[in-house]
Amino acid sequence: VGDVNECVSYTPIGQVAVVHLNRPERLNAVVPALVDGLLPAFERARAEAVRAVVLAGRGRAFCAGHDLKEPAPVEDEATARLRLQRIQDVTRAIRSLPAPVIAAVHGYALGAGAEFALGCDLIVAAQDARFGFPEVGVGLSVTGGISALLPNTVGLVRAKELLFLGEHLGADEAHRLGLVNKVVPDGSHEQAALDLANRLAAQPPAALALAKSLLDHGVDATVPDAFDREVDAAIATMSTGESQAGAQAFRAKSGG
Repeated sequence: VGDVNECVSYTPIGQVAVVHLNRPERLNAVVPALVDGLLPAFERARAEAVRAVVLAGRGRAFCAGHDLKEPAPVEDEATARLRLQRIQDVTRAIRSLPAPVIAAVHGYALGAGAEFALGCDLIVAAQDARFGFPEVGVGLSVTGGISALLPNTVGLVRAKELLFLGEHLGADEAHRLGLVNKVVPDGSHEQAALDLANRLAAQPPAALALAKSLLDHGVDATVPDAFDREVDAAIATMSTGESQAGAQAFRAKSGG
């Protein structure tokens, strides 16, 4: 048991590992240190050959997306590409892990938070969970393979609606659309995800890993390309100035 760094903790429970996003004071919003904690956490899960992983957030939310109260990074295009690809590496790590990863979502799962959740194999959502992709509204672009994963999950027309307007999706509607596997009462999401993880841990591990790999490869024809296209789009948004205006509007709205 212990912290990977100040933003991520890793707790083995039997054959399951529980990985917590641990910036509760900022609703687990994404900063580089959080990414720097998630990647070794999944590396540890692979090294320890855990049979399933639960990804959850401490505090009042799963993950509220990128921390727009942090100063925008001053970087050239090459540095920006490296930073964005490192964020993409979180989804890559989840998808390449042989063991299934279950997102236990409560409160906000917005932007990068929704992307982390959708990159997992299964999602258990508390009744108060709210999913959303606000990137367009703040002058940014999606990452995490969402441009392929979201249409594969909810259909192209609904995916466009969700990305174009950035409106929040409640847990029941997310379940109806097939975005989440199960909705549970508030406060019980982590235990429900752990119960599911233990059921998965009891399955034959090689067969389960192969099932995950086969299903992912069945829809992966566009996902690897999506990673690179998304980085190109994210770089393009940086040159428009829209993201700076969006961050200023966010700070003004939130009183920051």
